[in-house]
Amino acid sequence: MNRYNDIVRMWRSWRVTSAWEIDARLKSFKILFAYNSCKIKNNKITYQDTQEIFENGRVVNFTGEPRVLFEIGNQMLCFEFLKHKIAARVPLTARLVLETHAALTGGTYDERQFAGRGERPGEFKKNDYLSGRWEIGSLHEDVPADMDALLSEIMAEFTDSNILKAAAYFYLRFEYIYPFAEGNGRVGRTLLNYFLMINNHPPIVIFEDDKAAYYTALEAYIKTEDIEPMHSFLRAQLERTWENALNCEVESKGE
Repeated sequence: MNRYNDIVRMWRSWRVTSAWEIDARLKSFKILFAYNSCKIKNNKITYQDTQEIFENGRVVNFTGEPRVLFEIGNQMLCFEFLKHKIAARVPLTARLVLETHAALTGGTYDERQFAGRGERPGEFKKNDYLSGRWEIGSLHEDVPADMDALLSEIMAEFTDSNILKAAAYFYLRFEYIYPFAEGNGRVGRTLLNYFLMINNHPPIVIFEDDKAAYYTALEAYIKTEDIEPMHSFLRAQLERTWENALNCEVESKGE
C-alpha cells in the first residue's frame, strides 16, 4: 500500500472547504503541530501546556518563561487567522508572509537583541543575520526581492503531481533566505502547511524527536542544493502525522 497516496486521497475525500471544516479536521493536529514546531527550538515547552492554551486559553500553575506561553498562544492565534484564508484558497504572497510573521512573533522579540536594532514582528529583517552553524541568509536589502522571486517561482512551477516537492523547495529556500531577525523556523513551517493546504494537500507535523533528520535534510540543500532529502523527510513526516487517521479510515471501511 502506498501510504502517502492513500493519505492524500483520504484528505481530499473529506472536501475541507470551509474554516469550520478545517477546525473539525485539524482539532488534534493544530495542537500537535504547535507543540512540535515550538519545541524544536525551545525544550521548555510541554504538550500539556500547549493543549491547555488551545483548549482553555490559559495554563494553570505555569512556572516557566512567559515567552513560552506567547509562542504557543501566537501559534493558536495564527491558526485562527490563516484558516479563513486557507478555506478561501488565498495565494501565498509577501504580504501574507509578513502577516504570518507578525501573528507568530508578536511579544516574543528580545528587546536587547532585536527590538533595539529596529527589528519588529511583521517586518523583514533590517540587519544582516546568519542562520546557525551554516551561516546562511540573504543580505537584508535583498530579502524583499528574494522573497518575491521565490513566491513567484513556486506559484508558477508546481503541478498537482509535485505539490510536496514544491513545498519542500519553498521551505528550503525560505530558510536559506532567512528573511526575519527571529522566528524563521516557525514561520517557514507554518507557511509550508499553508501552501500545501491551499493546494488540497494534507498538512504536516515536523516532529521534534525527528529533528536530527530534519537538520540533515536542511544541510543537504545548503551544501549541494539537493531537494530530495527534504522531500523524502516531509513525505515520511506526513505518513507519521496521518497514520492513525488512515488506519481508522481503513478499519471503518472494513478494508
